[in-house]
Amino acid sequence: MSFEELNLIAPIRDALKAEGYTAPTEIQQQAIPPLLAGRDLVGCAQTGTGKTAAFAIPILQKLALEKKEPKSQRRIRALILTPTRELAVQIGDSFSGYGKNLGLKNFVIYGGVGQKPQTDALKSGIDILVATPGRLIDLMNQKLINLHHVSFFVLDEADRMLDMGMVNDVKKIISHLPSIRQNLLFSATMPAEIMKLIDTILQDPVKIAVTPISSTVEVIDQTVYYVDKKEKRKLLIHLLKEKDIPSALVFSRTKHGADRIAKDLVKAGVQAQAIHGDKSQGARQLALNNFKGRKTRVLVATDIAARGIDIMELSHVVNFDLPNVPETYVHRIGRTGRAGLGGTAISFCDVEEKPLLKDIEKLIRISIPVAEDNPYPPTLSEPELVSAPVQDKAEPQKRNRRRRRPSGSYR
Repeated sequence: MSFEELNLIAPIRDALKAEGYTAPTEIQQQAIPPLLAGRDLVGCAQTGTGKTAAFAIPILQKLALEKKEPKSQRRIRALILTPTRELAVQIGDSFSGYGKNLGLKNFVIYGGVGQKPQTDALKSGIDILVATPGRLIDLMNQKLINLHHVSFFVLDEADRMLDMGMVNDVKKIISHLPSIRQNLLFSATMPAEIMKLIDTILQDPVKIAVTPISSTVEVIDQTVYYVDKKEKRKLLIHLLKEKDIPSALVFSRTKHGADRIAKDLVKAGVQAQAIHGDKSQGARQLALNNFKGRKTRVLVATDIAARGIDIMELSHVVNFDLPNVPETYVHRIGRTGRAGLGGTAISFCDVEEKPLLKDIEKLIRISIPVAEDNPYPPTLSEPELVSAPVQDKAEPQKRNRRRRRPSGSYR
C-alpha cells in the first residue's frame, strides 16, 4: 500500500516524501482510514511501529481541511498528552515535519524549564498542543490555557502514564475538554486500569493491534550473561572494550545506578552519559543529542527517561538490570532493530533476577541463548545460574515476594 491509497492530501504526501517515508507501516495502514472517517481509536503497538505518524497525519489533514482562522485567533484544536519530555519533543518534531506545508502551528510544553516562553507561545495562538500532564495542569490552574475548543484528543503511552502515577492528572485534564471530540488512545500493553479508561473516554472505538511481541524480537540477536551483581560493571566495561559495539543504550533500574554506571564507564575510558528524571531538561537533551550525534558512545538510562528516545541505527541495547515487568524488556530491546534492521540485545542476569528472566522468556516464547564467552561467570555459590533449571512449583510465590519492592525502588 502507498500513501496515495490512504487518500492523503498532496501537501502531506510531499512532506512525507521529504521526510524519507516511502510506504505506510502496518499501524498507519490500519489507523489512518478510520481516523480520517472520524472514529475513535485504540491502538496497541510496541515501540518503533510508526504510531506517531499514525495519529499525527490524520489530525493534520483534518485540521488543514477545516476553516482556517487568523493567526492571532488560533485556538488549540488538538491535544496530545504524553508521559515524558523527550517523547513530547519527538512528537512535536513529527507534527512539524509532516505538517510543514500546511500552515498549522504546533507547540510542545513540559516541566523542568521556565514557563514564560511556553505561555508566550500559547498567547500568540497555536493549533496543536503536545504536553506532559504536570505542566499542562500547572498552566490550567493558573488559567493560562484554554482547552474548550479541542476536537482531537490523543493519549499516548497510556500504560507508562499509569506506571508513573499520572492517571488522576489525565482524568482531570479530560474533565476540561469538550464532550464532543475525537479520541485516540495508544498503549503498548492493556492492563485493566487502561481498559477502564478506554470505556470511560472513548465512544465505540476501532481497535487495532500490530507487531506481535514474537515478531518484534525476531530481528534482534539476544544474549544473556549470568553474572554476580557485583561483577556487572566489570562485565560491561569488558564487553565495550572487547566487542564491536559502536553505540549502546544501557538500561539501569534506578537513577542512582545510572549515574554510577556512567561514572564507572568514563573512569574506564568509555564515553558515556546518564539520563534520568532527576537531571534538568537541558542536561537530558544534551546527553541525548550527544548520543545521537555519536559524540557519546554509551547512554545509560532508566526506563522512564528512555521513553521518546528514537535512534534509527542503534546497534546495541544492554539490560544492565533486568526489568521487573516482562513487557518492558520488549520495549527496551525494540530501541534497536528498527525498521527491520538487525540489532543486538545483551542482558545481565544475577541470581535474584533469574525469575524475571523466566518471565521474559515466557512472554517472548523463546529461550534467550546464554553467552559462552563470559569472563565473569557466577560464583559456585549460585550453581543454578549455570544450569538454569526449570522452576519448581514454589517458584511463583518466590517471584511475587521479590517483586514487592519499596515504593520508588524502580525509577
